[in-house]
Amino acid sequence: MGTAVPVRSLCYLSPSFLHDDLAWGGVMAVVCSLDQKGRSMQRLYRKRIVLGVGGGIAAYKSAELVRRLRDQGAEVRVVMTRGGAEFITPLTMQALSGHPVHLDLLDPAAEAAMGHIELAKWADLILIAPATADLIARLAQGIANDLLTTIVLATDATVAIAPAMNQAMWRDASVQANTRLLEERDFRVFGPASGSQACGDVGFGRMLEADDLAQCAADCFQRLTLTGKHVLITAGPTQENIDPVRYITNHSSGKMGFALAEAAVEAGARVTLITGPVNLPTPDRVSRIDVVSARDMLAACEAAIPCDLFIASAAV
Repeated sequence: MGTAVPVRSLCYLSPSFLHDDLAWGGVMAVVCSLDQKGRSMQRLYRKRIVLGVGGGIAAYKSAELVRRLRDQGAEVRVVMTRGGAEFITPLTMQALSGHPVHLDLLDPAAEAAMGHIELAKWADLILIAPATADLIARLAQGIANDLLTTIVLATDATVAIAPAMNQAMWRDASVQANTRLLEERDFRVFGPASGSQACGDVGFGRMLEADDLAQCAADCFQRLTLTGKHVLITAGPTQENIDPVRYITNHSSGKMGFALAEAAVEAGARVTLITGPVNLPTPDRVSRIDVVSARDMLAACEAAIPCDLFIASAAV
């Protein structure tokens, strides 16, 4: 693109983008908010999922989760920690999954064929539900002292956890730090939800329900419709000085532009977000440029091009 992009433009699409049906689908995914639950669940068809079951009372929900995943066409193999097997029997999980349950790292029958490596390579997704505070800590530190944690270290598949613990434990600084560390390593974190807990407390720490976790699992296979595209987004207000004390501005919060940036990243795009003065955190994996005036915003936009998609949501 050889010419400057005027700040007043609502949207610009590069010529190659205009003829890219897949990219257009990405635009719709970014700009629109649609209920796609039914279609997204089709993404689980013939997907291979290792379900890791940790040692928490929420393990009883894992049985229903196996059913939900299989109902959507997924093949499920269950790996249980010793603690998980105390809350729900391996026989139950075997009956629901249709496969033997894997328990021991040093199982001679399984390890004759390098069972943990085989499962790590087999999986399209490893979903750990429930993920206890202890299990999250071991995953964060790279400890492989049982079959489940060893599989996680050996896999190239997406790994997701569904935290489940007492609300006070969930708030603990070490648990939060371990969870953030896993997120930085591209682990998916599903939940937790807020609600009543087995101990009688009420608060965050409750594992998501089976339907919600099945939906989250399906979302892991969402087609990244903006992969390889550069999306440029403006957001927030601008300020124009009248004199050294006063300026003219507007009430734009910038929330729309930041939400668009987050959605574009989730769709696989490389995102540059040029924003006026706002008090909002930068979305993960978004390149942020802060400006003040309309002239600053125009200069930043010109410097950021070429782009495949330009969305001007700033109030200038």
